[in-house]
Amino acid sequence: MTQTDSQFRTERDSMGDRQIPSSAYYGIQTLRAMENFPISGIKPLYTYVGAGIIIKKATAIVNGELKCIPQSISQAIVQAADEILAGKFRDQFVVDIYQAGAGTSHHMNVNEVLANRALEILGYEKGNYKQVSPNDHVNYGQSTNDVIPTAIRIGGLLALSKTLQPALDNAIASLEEKADEFQDIVKSGRTHMQDAVPVRLGENFRAWAQIITEHQNRIYTASGDLMVLGLGGSAAGTGMNTHPDYRARVVQVISELIDCPLEPAPHLMAAMQSMAPFVSVSGALRNLAQDLVKISHDLRLMDSGPKTGLKEIQLPPVQPGSSIMPGKYNPVMAEMTSMVCFQVMGYDSAIALAAQAGQLELNVMMPLIAYNLIHSIEILGNTIKALTSNCIKGITANRDRCLAYAEGSLALVTALNPHIGYLNAAAVAKESLETGKSLRQIVLEKNLMNDEELAQVLNLEQMSGILPLRALDTEID
Repeated sequence: MTQTDSQFRTERDSMGDRQIPSSAYYGIQTLRAMENFPISGIKPLYTYVGAGIIIKKATAIVNGELKCIPQSISQAIVQAADEILAGKFRDQFVVDIYQAGAGTSHHMNVNEVLANRALEILGYEKGNYKQVSPNDHVNYGQSTNDVIPTAIRIGGLLALSKTLQPALDNAIASLEEKADEFQDIVKSGRTHMQDAVPVRLGENFRAWAQIITEHQNRIYTASGDLMVLGLGGSAAGTGMNTHPDYRARVVQVISELIDCPLEPAPHLMAAMQSMAPFVSVSGALRNLAQDLVKISHDLRLMDSGPKTGLKEIQLPPVQPGSSIMPGKYNPVMAEMTSMVCFQVMGYDSAIALAAQAGQLELNVMMPLIAYNLIHSIEILGNTIKALTSNCIKGITANRDRCLAYAEGSLALVTALNPHIGYLNAAAVAKESLETGKSLRQIVLEKNLMNDEELAQVLNLEQMSGILPLRALDTEID
């Protein structure tokens, strides 16, 4: 490295010399990547950068303990990592997410920023890599091939714990609260978008809470695979250029840094080659997204109107709904939810394609997987958080509308089946539809049941209750 003037410094790599802005903490390999990949303008995710920095902090600690790098350099790298984790220098991570296969460009961006900040901490000028090297010190015993899949795992775990899981917890609790609030409201059920037997509005919300709870469990199960790290595999999974104690110790340190029970992979080459853990988590996210779309569509249908739709519930109006129609409010939170979920489904498809595109000892599509997986987790978490706070918590019920639909539904005739038979019940329903007479009136006119019997059978409260699960008293042969 040579200093040319106050605005630039000259750095050298195996391909030659380049001028780097003196203020930049990134180096020559990052600059080449910026020139090579002006693709999307999308920079690496905050969480993904943080995951890589956590890994570098752990490796610096362990390599310092094992005397693989000087203790002073180890401490300087750790200090630089802590500064970045506290929010400093985040503008220095600049490589487009569509970049060199396997993520070498982003990886070297991380190595260079840490090296140059460590140089400053030790009293040297940026770019003086003879004193602190991005490759020989920050990256000692590591390779893009084991660091990047580890960063995806750590980034995924961080995004799940900080963004998605809290949002799911809050959504489930809020839906349960609404279920209790609306439990005594009877409404018409609907199947095939046609009238069906009465249900409780509260049970609609309780069903959604259960659906999301089950998805939360699936995601938690899938995330277990992210806790198995292949760090220490080095270039091809053999562990070349690593200390014998490095592999186990570095996983232990990362576990302590993120407060998560991690373990070394039983076979480092397998951990490097297979993207199955990411596909599994992404699949669980897609599964959640699909049901969230269904729920968001249900909310829109139940709120449709106000005069010409169902209008069984009122979603809280959060903004004017039209640039031309005064007084219009749209179900925008539910609409936004569907759009995000469609994006997550698209990301999942891209992850599946990228996961099968590896060859031999490496999958070079990891940058795409990293962005799509972590971004999916975070936008889903943010979406659920916004939907809960700006929509679910403020939903009110139109009790009279719900009851009117329930009482007017021809599907009530289903309750008559055991008493007057299917064919008689079908004939009653047909006559009611043709004449406008109520089911009750027709049944009494035909002397199919008496008043007392009919009142008991057509009891909406009783009809819409969910039967409890009861254990069998005897074994069935």
